[in-house]
Amino acid sequence: MTDDLAERKMQFMFALRSKGVTDVHVLTAMEKIDRGLFVKGLFADRAYEDTPLPIPCGQTISQPSVVGLMTQALKVSPRDKVLEVGTGSGYQAAILSQLARRVYTVERHRRLVAGAKEIFEILDLANVTAFAADGSFGLPDQAPFDRIIVTAAAEDAPGPLLAQLKVGGIMVVPVGQSDAVQSMIRVVRTETGFDYEEIRPVRFVPLVEGMARDN
Repeated sequence: MTDDLAERKMQFMFALRSKGVTDVHVLTAMEKIDRGLFVKGLFADRAYEDTPLPIPCGQTISQPSVVGLMTQALKVSPRDKVLEVGTGSGYQAAILSQLARRVYTVERHRRLVAGAKEIFEILDLANVTAFAADGSFGLPDQAPFDRIIVTAAAEDAPGPLLAQLKVGGIMVVPVGQSDAVQSMIRVVRTETGFDYEEIRPVRFVPLVEGMARDN
């Protein structure tokens, strides 16, 4: 590793901590999973900046500190089965793979799924399974899940996903209008319903139903 790259990676980890990512397990996972593998082309040299960046299909790879804060809010334990809605580059799923027993990730753009699978194979992430599917309906065949993370903004926490959450399970999802301020919320399923907690303002692409036409 060059001195410059080592310095950028050190700054990357410092930025995570300074933005409130303090969970040692999450920080370890984010240190191990190299964001540089997930940022290609023109933006490759910006992989270690704490900023969202464009990826194919008009999507983005999320700001690293937001990835860290969402992962931290999810409170993943080593026995958990996790569903991610919105694979994108695969970066979030790769980090979750370091924390959970199994990760299922769903994406409506087949091209993004193919790209993410290639990286999962390079990293030998045997506990991640990626599907090209309409994530707004979750993955009923694999439900229920201990944890669900949604990396696109819905107006409300999606009903089909709430239904696939175990009692005691946690879902982290951005909610709000796509062109206005959104909030990252944590939803905990209880014996009698759902508890909602607002965590922080965020900006995400909207959660869209159906498969993408660019497939």
